Amino acid sequence: MPAAKDVRFWDRTARKYAASPIEDMAGYERSIEHARRLLKSTDVVFEFGCGTGTTALKLAPAVARYVATDFSPEMIAIAREKAAAGGCANVEFAVTAPESAHWPDASFDAALGFNVLHLIPDRATALRGVHRMLKPGGLFLSKTPQLKAMNPGIRLLVPLMQAVGQAPYVSFLSAEDLEREIEANGFEIIDRAKHSSGKKDMRTFFVARKI
Repeated sequence: MPAAKDVRFWDRTARKYAASPIEDMAGYERSIEHARRLLKSTDVVFEFGCGTGTTALKLAPAVARYVATDFSPEMIAIAREKAAAGGCANVEFAVTAPESAHWPDASFDAALGFNVLHLIPDRATALRGVHRMLKPGGLFLSKTPQLKAMNPGIRLLVPLMQAVGQAPYVSFLSAEDLEREIEANGFEIIDRAKHSSGKKDMRTFFVARKI
């Protein structure tokens, strides 16, 4: 699980996060549609870093069962409120992380981690947790900000914000870094895509298969 200070940060900002509009809605919808095409109606799906459940509630109707998790209790509380308001019956929200999740080995057909890998200090352990819970040949879908490609000034600003509790743990990764880490923890990358509406897309959509 992440550090307690990071849990407190996301709990504190959860309501504001839930109210914030998605920055690139067209790009986000392309990612959702890509994921939907890869999932089957009989699939049991695991998502980590689900936040307030927006993606889970969009994809759950396309599968048999959807388990969405986050390490922030407040994020999960909001997600449950949204599920109840929307009448989505086949989604379950839980407070946990992949490395400490209680589901047995080979419980899931697919796993999703969107906009979260850069927020996890020990990604290798988290990825091994995902790998353990997937069935043989199961899919892992991810889309992560590659902050190494962003303005170098951000690298100076983030530690200052962290020092005063205004930013969580963040890792500055490239697409190549992510690809190496995913492959090093038992997966084969089978597809890469870019979905942004802008000229530059710093969030590669990876499709990986458990090997």
